[in-house]
Amino acid sequence: MRYLLMIYNCERAEPSDPGFAEALARVNAFADELRRRAVLVAGDPVQDVHTATTVAVRDGRTLITDGPFVETHEHLGGYYVLDCRDLDEALELAARCPLAETGTIEVRPLAHVPGVDHSPAGAV
Repeated sequence: MRYLLMIYNCERAEPSDPGFAEALARVNAFADELRRRAVLVAGDPVQDVHTATTVAVRDGRTLITDGPFVETHEHLGGYYVLDCRDLDEALELAARCPLAETGTIEVRPLAHVPGVDHSPAGAV
């Protein structure tokens, strides 16, 4: 089963910050563990919240708004998509993520909707 791990409220370090190299090594070690266990499907940090744009269509009109969907003190910093055997494995891995030490990780199973095809372009 696939799970989405959404990483909230982690401080984004800059390469010039003290401790950046250590933090980067820990995150890369976590990704290596996910690959070793063959559960990593995808994962990326996202740009800062000020780069967000929200799109909605109401009554046939497209509404485009700068910023995230809701005003909140929490912000999405990144995500992982994992293919785990069950929720327990997804939760165990979320707890092992170094970003859980400074932020929060929301774990959600991805839904399967019969007939919906989200395969990448060129996929067979």
